[in-house]
Amino acid sequence: MSIVATPRYQAGGRAFAQITQFHPELTALRRDLHAHPELGFEEIYTGARVREALRACGVDEIHEGIGKTGLVGIIHGRGRGSKAMIGLRADMDALPMTEHNEFAWRSGKSGLMHGCGHDGHTTMLVGAARYLAATRDFDGTAVLIFQPGEEGLGGARVMIEDGLFERWKVDAVYAMHNWPAMKPGTVGLNDGAMMAAADRITIDITGRGGHGAHPYQTVDVVLVAAHIVTALQSIVARNVRPIDSAVLSVCAVQAGDLGAFSVLPGTATLVGTVRAFDPAVQNMVAQRIQEVCSAVALGFGASASVRYERIYPATINTPAEARFAGDVAASLVGEHNVERALEPSMGAEDFSFMLQARPGAYLRLGQGMGAGHSTLHNSRYDFNDEVLPLGAALLAGLVEQGMPLAAAQV
Repeated sequence: MSIVATPRYQAGGRAFAQITQFHPELTALRRDLHAHPELGFEEIYTGARVREALRACGVDEIHEGIGKTGLVGIIHGRGRGSKAMIGLRADMDALPMTEHNEFAWRSGKSGLMHGCGHDGHTTMLVGAARYLAATRDFDGTAVLIFQPGEEGLGGARVMIEDGLFERWKVDAVYAMHNWPAMKPGTVGLNDGAMMAAADRITIDITGRGGHGAHPYQTVDVVLVAAHIVTALQSIVARNVRPIDSAVLSVCAVQAGDLGAFSVLPGTATLVGTVRAFDPAVQNMVAQRIQEVCSAVALGFGASASVRYERIYPATINTPAEARFAGDVAASLVGEHNVERALEPSMGAEDFSFMLQARPGAYLRLGQGMGAGHSTLHNSRYDFNDEVLPLGAALLAGLVEQGMPLAAAQV
């Protein structure tokens, strides 16, 4: 699907048209980043490429080492009447998975790939930087945040703890994520929860091991684990109100030795995740997990300890900023291509930490299935380079329309 800016929206169309002129360069950068994936807090090559690109763009300042491998670029608008600041965030890290694509820009590192499109997000922010530095048609300061370690490492939190918002007191912060399930040329968001909180549960079960031929002499932790897995599924079904949302999934079970078919182990471990939007639901599920695991284990003469870790809070847009971001998107693609009441995802995102610290909004940018014809976190996924100019123009529009020049300065 070809993406064309809607002509009647002049502000958005201008940015799109200018960024489209260097679309091939953005595509080359994105594919280079894809070929050189790096895990969170190891984004050395990626950071160097971003730094090189920002210098070539002519941004006013580049700050490195924020949140370990994070970078911040600063662009001042030509307006001088405002002290406003808007932050734009892109994540940079890849995933620890093997790519199974065959195109020329596939990952050059075994066991690593950009399976979530962070290479595209980084490139779109570079594209926005190039446009904003060249035009500077805004009154205030654009703070471009290139964040490390989004995939489970909380890089957003680490940048904040490293003084991100103390050094740059942004009035609002925005981010977007590509979405294969949405068509290119579409944008989705809502004015509340966009992504769920993500918690990790680890359940250690202790019993008494022994010979599989004499189970009466043991406390069978495999049996206990099976009953706990089943009992945990009653929590969402019978403790969470139907009008609320929660997910509890046990995703891994470890007990015994596959080569010891007649040995009952003395310990077992379960690992899983809890997802919810409402902190009250999150807290209730955490309490019930403790109660259910202890009670079930006790019933079999075993014991169970639960470690409940809060990984990411829910990603919740602030209403005013979500409405504004939707308006900016409409200035590019037309109102009919903006879904303003997008259904939230039970996935999670560490941009949530930034939205806890500052007002802002998280958007989804439609991209279709891309060259890999696949969804996120799949070994055949690839970012769709077709949407690079649109994503960059949308980011730039948040700055231009969020900090407009006075009429006399235009």
